[in-house]
Amino acid sequence: MFLKCLILMGGAAVAVAKVQFIGMNIAGFEFGCQINGSCPISSATPPLSSLGTADGAGQMQHFVEDDQMNIFRLPVSWQYLVNNKLGDALDSTNFGKYDQLMQACLATDAYCAIDIHNFARFNGKIIGQSSGGPTDTQFADLWAQLAAKYRSNGKVIFGLMNEPHDVDITAWANTVQTAVTAIRNAGASTQMILLPGNNFTSAGTFVGNGSGTALVKVKNPDGTTTGLVLDVHKYLDVDNSGNHAECTTDNIADAFAIVAQFLRENGRQAIVSETGAGSTSSCYTDFCAQNTFLNQNSDVFLGYIAWAAGSFATSYTLSLTPSKQNGKLVDNALASQCVILPWLNAATAAITSAASFSTSTPVTTGVPGDNRSTTSYTKSASATMNTGADMNRLSATTAATAIATAKFSTAGSRTSSAVFSGSPVTTAQQVQPTNAANKAKIHGGLIASAAAAFAAAFLYQNNRVFEIARTIDWYSKYGNFISVW
Repeated sequence: MFLKCLILMGGAAVAVAKVQFIGMNIAGFEFGCQINGSCPISSATPPLSSLGTADGAGQMQHFVEDDQMNIFRLPVSWQYLVNNKLGDALDSTNFGKYDQLMQACLATDAYCAIDIHNFARFNGKIIGQSSGGPTDTQFADLWAQLAAKYRSNGKVIFGLMNEPHDVDITAWANTVQTAVTAIRNAGASTQMILLPGNNFTSAGTFVGNGSGTALVKVKNPDGTTTGLVLDVHKYLDVDNSGNHAECTTDNIADAFAIVAQFLRENGRQAIVSETGAGSTSSCYTDFCAQNTFLNQNSDVFLGYIAWAAGSFATSYTLSLTPSKQNGKLVDNALASQCVILPWLNAATAAITSAASFSTSTPVTTGVPGDNRSTTSYTKSASATMNTGADMNRLSATTAATAIATAKFSTAGSRTSSAVFSGSPVTTAQQVQPTNAANKAKIHGGLIASAAAAFAAAFLYQNNRVFEIARTIDWYSKYGNFISVW
């Protein structure tokens, strides 16, 4: 879920945010795909240790357990899934191999995005726009089959198409609409669907070339846009190809700031499902800055998925494939500093030595009925909180707003613990303490919101709680230790 806390420090309001998702592309099933949509099956290199190739399952386990990533994108070609037979059913052998990777992903409890890596084409012909090429109906049928396979798992995401380019955007939006309708009608009624635009769905042109305007018109069969997320990519090299080691832009002013404004004006959200950089000094500056910006604008950017690991060798220009050292997978410096740390810094910015409970009246136990857990959460490094009790199961998509707008009845006393009570908070609202037992004095009167305390407990998303002690250990691993409580 989102974490957003509004902390009043010395009278100044500071917004602290992090994106909901960070993760990695686990590449290999799409190897050999060209931008004309030709994808020789013989070139595919599935990241499956059972086939003697890369251990994609082990990589994902490492990224989740050691880095707290929570989303993976699993590219695959259309040709691979149907064994080169356009319009046919999923090939049981090939799909079975792909599903092995999907199940390994789901076993980590992360979100797992299917990515059809065909550039809006099949063997050189544009979907729904080329004579003799794949039709919208064939594309929709592919997605209906995939949706039927995974409709019971809410953590499967449907990434409709990798990087469409040189398409008629109005016709392409119609193709996207056909696929969305097919997915929903196949029973996948709640899963996220990613909607890509023209020009390789580049964030730099997404607004200017009309992609955004065309895609916001795509609807679910019931007329809503719930779960429909705009899909953007952006690299940082000279031609946005991702083929060069050096970075020439941080993509902020000329790309993501423009997209952010568009998203706010239209009440929509996007995810950066592909972005990457080389391990060079210019990229350490620009890639880190870009991902910091995305975290700072988490109201409209759900997250970013870095390119790439999986079957890529560590020598690949944009490789983020972890290396094995002393039997353990270890990230390269770019992944640690520019993919993980911007998210970690945003998540923990609210936790400082000033965010301490007063020793004079510490909260020692949960009070029945006040929405806290019954276990002790005293002022100690190992204190934990129960997600369901502490925040009454905040709606994942609105938790940030609910926390950010928590108010206190007596601003001067700084005594409210901003307890959430009653039914789940689903809209932005002012939250008042329900009784005296719900109040906890905040040290020094510096912090007007106990949202800071919630930030400490809810460093991890999707209702999974870190012990503060583990948080300290995790954060210190990256050499940026902060004082907590």
